[in-house]
Amino acid sequence: MRRPRWLTRNVATLSGVSFLQDAASELLYPILPIFLTTVLGAPAAVVGAVEGAAEGAASLTKIAAGRLADRSSKRRLIGLGYGLAAVGKLIIALAGSWPVVLLARCVDRLGKGVRGAPRDALLMDGVGEGSRGRIFGFHRMADTLGAVVGPALGLVLYELFHRQIPPLLWVAVVPAVLSVLLVAAVREQRRAPAAVVRQMVPRRTTPAAHPGAPARLPARLRLLIGGLAVFSLVNFPDALLLLRAHDLGLTTEGVIGAYILYNVAYAGLSYPAGALSDRVPRHLVFAAGLACFAAGYLGLGLITDPGWVFPVLIVYGGFAAATDGVGKAWVSSLAPAQVQGRAQGLFQGLTGGGVLVAGIWAGLAWGDAGRVPLLVSGAAGLVLAVGLVVAGRRLGAATPLGAAPPAP
Repeated sequence: MRRPRWLTRNVATLSGVSFLQDAASELLYPILPIFLTTVLGAPAAVVGAVEGAAEGAASLTKIAAGRLADRSSKRRLIGLGYGLAAVGKLIIALAGSWPVVLLARCVDRLGKGVRGAPRDALLMDGVGEGSRGRIFGFHRMADTLGAVVGPALGLVLYELFHRQIPPLLWVAVVPAVLSVLLVAAVREQRRAPAAVVRQMVPRRTTPAAHPGAPARLPARLRLLIGGLAVFSLVNFPDALLLLRAHDLGLTTEGVIGAYILYNVAYAGLSYPAGALSDRVPRHLVFAAGLACFAAGYLGLGLITDPGWVFPVLIVYGGFAAATDGVGKAWVSSLAPAQVQGRAQGLFQGLTGGGVLVAGIWAGLAWGDAGRVPLLVSGAAGLVLAVGLVVAGRRLGAATPLGAAPPAP
């Protein structure tokens, strides 16, 4: 069977890298709070502080890495990012106190910040504009399959290791290191020397068009990034959703199982949502994702029976599938080629910072069961979904005019 033209070597390789790294990260994610509180004896407040500091470090790094990606080797930045993530997981396995885990999580998330923008920019090398949605959708599908395999493997090994957490920490190091080694298979087109670029540029240029001057992001792109950053202020970390599931009465194994189901839905819907966004205006696909967000948050805020957590989180998986890769494709379609890295870095950095702020206010307003933050954010998501359907085209949400049809 012939491989689709949009499925380039880099797309396939980087998807494999993300699969391995996410399997390692998500194996740790559900057990890390338990490790901190029960094994290392940290208070519950430390869990929030560790994750908040880690995500804050990642958000700031994404913006800087995006700018750097347009000026230097993307492949080296990707390798550095995944390498830092592997080192962070090794430090966790060696940790004997919670401050060491804090250091490890910051190193891990710094790696995420370094690699994200250059990786997403490199995914676009050598592909047609009409395939951006399916490329990002395919990559998110592979990445999220790692988020299915990791917790499932952790759940099985947790029982095999007689419910001992430390051995799981060492298991997570293995796929993390393999992901770094796989980066060697990524290929990047060589940049022309600066002198050659200057010779290729006509003598009559305006200062803004000079090759040494930074290109300005288009107004519609800046408006889009700003709008998505505002939404992120009500999109708090999924750890709080899992806390709500536990508060409703699910056991630790039940919470992990519900998280796996969420990731199955996320992975299964990511590619179809991305491919659909190459054929219909992207704001409609994104709005459908926001509707799933509203259903997930309002559902978790209203239900009282823990059995309803499973179908609600499956619906919520449609939110991530229809917004994560689609949002990156949307930004990519509006960004000039020479600032793809900067655009992705700004988008991911600002939205990541918004999620951090959302986690802070939601945590402060959580109370006994977290119903109020869930209902407030769910209602806001529903309003934003309707607004996006009505006014989305003003953000440049339609599929690019003149874009080539998706490659078979």
